[in-house]
Amino acid sequence: MTRRVVVTGMGCITPAGATVESFANAIFAGRTGIAEHVFSDLPEGRPSGLKFTRTSQVRVFDPSAFLTPQQVISTERSSQFALIAAAQAVRQSGLDYPGERTAVILGCSTGGRTWEEPETAKLYLANARVHPLTVVRSMASSGSSQVAMAHRVTGPVLNLSTACASGTHAIGMAFHMVRSGMVDAAITGGHEAPLTFGFLRAWDSMRVVSPTQCRPFARDRDGMTLGEGAAILCLEERTAALARGAEILGEIVGFGMSSDATHITQPDPAGAARAMSAALADAGIAPIDIGYLNAHGTGTQANDAVEAEAIGRIFGCGTVPVSATKAVTGHAIGATGAIEALATLLSLRERRAPHTAGLVHADETLALDLVMGSPRAMDKDFALSNSLAFGGLNAVLAFRR
Repeated sequence: MTRRVVVTGMGCITPAGATVESFANAIFAGRTGIAEHVFSDLPEGRPSGLKFTRTSQVRVFDPSAFLTPQQVISTERSSQFALIAAAQAVRQSGLDYPGERTAVILGCSTGGRTWEEPETAKLYLANARVHPLTVVRSMASSGSSQVAMAHRVTGPVLNLSTACASGTHAIGMAFHMVRSGMVDAAITGGHEAPLTFGFLRAWDSMRVVSPTQCRPFARDRDGMTLGEGAAILCLEERTAALARGAEILGEIVGFGMSSDATHITQPDPAGAARAMSAALADAGIAPIDIGYLNAHGTGTQANDAVEAEAIGRIFGCGTVPVSATKAVTGHAIGATGAIEALATLLSLRERRAPHTAGLVHADETLALDLVMGSPRAMDKDFALSNSLAFGGLNAVLAFRR
């Protein structure tokens, strides 16, 4: 008999809310976390030279209010986000399995940029001493290790780095581990804090960042908005969760992956369609069963058009409600898939699909049933969440209420 995998804990820290409930309030109200960027690593008075000024930042953040002094000393911003979101999720779950039967599987694409980049600048500009904890603070797997230590997890502990699909791949792999019986429980999700001056300049050079506001699927969309944050889920086998009296917050029923294998930045609708089809097949459900699709929806002209075409290949013309929560959260790179998985679970819990914030004039060339203006009631029990990353790396999760 196939083991069923349920969600019993959720946690997050995002620009739109630093708890699950505040995050839920933001996505259903369409209240965005996008605002003027505040630099912490640019010399005062020096112009940034950026063609955009808005990002999605966690504005008020004091790690010492949440973490032990030892954790603060040995971590940087991204890992701190992971620790805080994981603590929320584990606290809600009451997760209490033997450490060797529990996994920590997190996604983080860029690692500890907020520490590594200033330390590198000190070395090159002033030949100054580099802090001895630079390596352990900066490595992409630091968050996974810190969460494992915080919760005494001695089973599989991994970091996945697959660009913008990292968090989704992590949740999918954790789902497979629990379903297969490799482990009984998993702490999984994604975290990222990439908003350094160098990172922003690199993205600016690609000319894919909006100078104003991320508007996925809008007629006048002009790019993405970069963000940060973390979202963490606690997964466990359903029978064991019920036996210990855990509250079931949702169920993961399918996971699909694919590679475009065509271009490093230009997506291929065939690849995204294969990932959606694989998730549906893994779940044993049909397109007609899906009541909501949380799109990758970056807000760029090309990516939104390709994703719309891929959705049409699986669902037909305008048959599934679609929205993109990056208009609220920004694009948190390795964390974004986990944040959107959380949004999808909340949609099933609330029985309503969030609208795409700020979407007034939809692109009529896209054959999508876009949720606009306000949330829409959902009458079905299944939803999908898409992540379509640079490098043609596609990952899709299927959830059940």
